[in-house]
Amino acid sequence: MNWTVNWLPTAERTLTDLWVNAPDRQAVTAAADQIDSDLQQNPLSAGESRDGATRIHIVPPLAVLFDVDPASRTVTVWAVWRIQ
Repeated sequence: MNWTVNWLPTAERTLTDLWVNAPDRQAVTAAADQIDSDLQQNPLSAGESRDGATRIHIVPPLAVLFDVDPASRTVTVWAVWRIQ
């Protein structure tokens, strides 16, 4: 069963800015798509844990911070940045 992935508006805006300014937009698109797929399938095994429900997941050239709510099977992406 898939999980629901929600990107906060601030994270969506940052992702848009990263894409617009990227030297390789396809790499940003592919990383964002892979992040979404990983988080939809099993966010508790994606990346590494941080404080509380927060996790970090890296798919070059992007990294995201997200929270997992197992009770509602939802994932909230609240930060994204370029790592390269």
